[in-house]
Amino acid sequence: MTTPTSYAYPFAASPDVIRSHQKDAYFSGVLLEQLSSLLRKGYGARTAHTYTSETRVLGELLYLGLTTLVGNRTLGEEYCDVVQVEDESGQLPALGRRAGYIVSCILGPYLLGRLLPAFRKRIRAKLEANLRRYARIHARSEHQSKAGERPKSASTPLGARVQSYVLRNLDTLTSPSPVYALSLATFYFSGSYYHLSKRLWGLRYIFTRQVADSDQRGGYEVLGVLLALQMAVQAYLHLQNTVPRDTVSTAALGAGAGTTVIVGGGAEVSLDPNAYSANNALLFDTPANPSSSPSDLQKWTHTPVLEQARYELSHESTMGWISGGNRKCTLCLEEMKDPSVTTCGHVFCWGCISDWAREKPECPLCRQSCLVQHVLPLRG
Repeated sequence: MTTPTSYAYPFAASPDVIRSHQKDAYFSGVLLEQLSSLLRKGYGARTAHTYTSETRVLGELLYLGLTTLVGNRTLGEEYCDVVQVEDESGQLPALGRRAGYIVSCILGPYLLGRLLPAFRKRIRAKLEANLRRYARIHARSEHQSKAGERPKSASTPLGARVQSYVLRNLDTLTSPSPVYALSLATFYFSGSYYHLSKRLWGLRYIFTRQVADSDQRGGYEVLGVLLALQMAVQAYLHLQNTVPRDTVSTAALGAGAGTTVIVGGGAEVSLDPNAYSANNALLFDTPANPSSSPSDLQKWTHTPVLEQARYELSHESTMGWISGGNRKCTLCLEEMKDPSVTTCGHVFCWGCISDWAREKPECPLCRQSCLVQHVLPLRG
């Protein structure tokens, strides 16, 4: 009677892990297309477009719920002959770990995407209020120094400089992208934990077949070096652009340093000629009847208030250049609301084309490049 040969299953190499995730991403995309098609047929194109993110989350939850959650291997894992195990014991992961991985991998980024904008808005409003307070204090100090009441102070308060730095880099400081990049660079060097969620829950892959000593199991260390160099260069450029700016005066901070300026009641207007999206958002805060209720934007920019709109988009003379039945948005199939034009000349609803460009930066009709910041609203 021969004794079967026993051997330890080796950990999967980084190429096999990436190939497995690529296969899973492909099948998740197929499931997403099917769900989107069902939603479009049942509730219309506008609903399908509005809930694109939720449909993607549902598709990924269904895919991992039918495979990982119930203890089965995904199609990508079967294709690459790998199986998921706990890092400490080498055993198959328990139900709690599998569920925690799915929730943190899918719902975590979705909730961050929903909560971060509101969080940034509140923090930005607080920082802008503090900087305006610093600016008033600085202006009062300068006025008193000119009157000879006390000597002028040339130093900028540390709190103002710190808050100005946080305000200018709020999106970067609150973005999870650097954490993801660091986790990915670590994976390239170590060959384990391709996703940050797997690193949090201690889940690794092992081969389900014996690997001979002659088999070459290369890694992606070169990509790890390149990614580390990229992060180092970005950090250096960030410091180089930040250090000189922290020496500006408090008055400049109150007016908005860097590439933005704070006007009137605290609206942040970008000085970047390509940042149309942020500035256009101010236009939609104006009242429907500006003659009866002048907006703050008109006061801040000293724009004269007309008795009536120069152009009425509902008039035939104004909208005559849109012929036939083309006055409906091709994305929502309804009458255009806040018509907006892309760089290629096609017109859509502002909300529809903005949402579309964030998901897929190309024109829905001609497939030319269409960035959100280049969409121009048509206002009278």
